[in-house]
Amino acid sequence: MDNLRLNVSLLRRRVPNLTSAAKSMGLRPATVSNLCTGKIPIERAEVRTLVALASLAQCSLDELILRGESVEMIETKIKTLDLFAPIAKGGTVGLVARPGMGQLVLLGELFYRLKNDGYSVILLKPEENHPELNDITEYADVVVDSIEKAYEQIITLGANQDIIFTADRSHVLTGEIFNLQDQLHTANIQTVTTFLLDLKGAVVDEDLPYGPLETLLYFDADLAARHSFPAINPIYSTSSVLEGAHLDQNHLFIQQRAQKLLRRYRELRSLVNVRGLEAIPTAEKETYHRGERLEAYFTQPFYVAETYSGIKGESVDINTTLNDVRKILDGGADSADLKSLTYIGKL
Repeated sequence: MDNLRLNVSLLRRRVPNLTSAAKSMGLRPATVSNLCTGKIPIERAEVRTLVALASLAQCSLDELILRGESVEMIETKIKTLDLFAPIAKGGTVGLVARPGMGQLVLLGELFYRLKNDGYSVILLKPEENHPELNDITEYADVVVDSIEKAYEQIITLGANQDIIFTADRSHVLTGEIFNLQDQLHTANIQTVTTFLLDLKGAVVDEDLPYGPLETLLYFDADLAARHSFPAINPIYSTSSVLEGAHLDQNHLFIQQRAQKLLRRYRELRSLVNVRGLEAIPTAEKETYHRGERLEAYFTQPFYVAETYSGIKGESVDINTTLNDVRKILDGGADSADLKSLTYIGKL
């Protein structure tokens, strides 16, 4: 079967306010979001859904559905991102978090790592004053205060470098981001990967907060409260890169096994928190302990936080992550002390 995927960039250009538009056509925004990120494969989509999306975008089904095109992954060497929600190069990444969950630290770390990989980082500041942004501006190559200046810098720097462009949701609401992406669509530049964040935290309560996305990074309040950073939710975070044809099958298989274990572990943890470990069946204790160890393994020291944490930053390539996760899933770390798995790089 052909490698099929939704033409998210076309949807983004043609239907800026996709949430309202989808509802008006009788579509669930969550379904549309999952189709955009690949959580629901195109092959499993209802025909009426695809027809409705094509109608909204005023395009044919052939234009809406791309065939035989791959989505390239940006390897960040951040374990939980690369396994559960790989960043799609040239796509749009949405960060869904409330203030204090670590989204700015993660962005600063991504800026630091991707600059070292040859990307140029452009940050568009929101109109309102957000002093917390000062913590990451030092990791950007260019900081601008208007969409016009952002366009100029992308055109200038993008002639020779891949671009990481970051903006607050306030620019999404005005439609400026969509207009910018439309302008860049025909420009002769390298790829532009866009990160959208919401400094106010309102996106947590919305079904489709940024419009269509290639990668969704959903932050987890429980992980943040327990200082398990980066606090990325491994169940809700997803990416179009995870569509089977875009990943090697080993990655997809291990990712799905890890998600299944963590999903059950989270259910058991809720019970243990209330009634203690004795409350869960003996047969489930192995699942609980392995889930606990896997969750600990996904904590990771960041380079930008070394001054505060006192722990040296770590990078872990995706092949090492896959091997380590498989080992934990298969019981190879059952005897390891939980602390020895927390804030490490590789096993």
